[in-house]
Amino acid sequence: MEIWINPACSKCRSAVKLLDAEGAEYTVRRYLEDPPGEEELREVLERLGLEPWDITRTQEAEAKELGMKEWPREPGARDRWIAALARHPRLIQRPIITADDGTAVVARTDEAVRDALSR
Repeated sequence: MEIWINPACSKCRSAVKLLDAEGAEYTVRRYLEDPPGEEELREVLERLGLEPWDITRTQEAEAKELGMKEWPREPGARDRWIAALARHPRLIQRPIITADDGTAVVARTDEAVRDALSR
């Protein structure tokens, strides 16, 4: 499995700590240094079963500058959201775990991390 983290994020540190405690094998991706492109974001969104606006941190300064809270949340606007996340990876909700079974989870809670571990 792979976990997308920002080391400055307490939820990310907590998720990594739990993965370590459970003896999980995983790869760390510092997604701010190694940001996903649009195609990879589409793939992860499909694995998550979510839309791009579901994983966007709309309270971040960059999102406010872009006016993202006002952007339509509909299929026709999906590409716009994905392009913005690719250009501004800080706006991607974290941590995200991509599991070996092809699924993914936004791992902001211990329960979500354990869910990823059970796959």
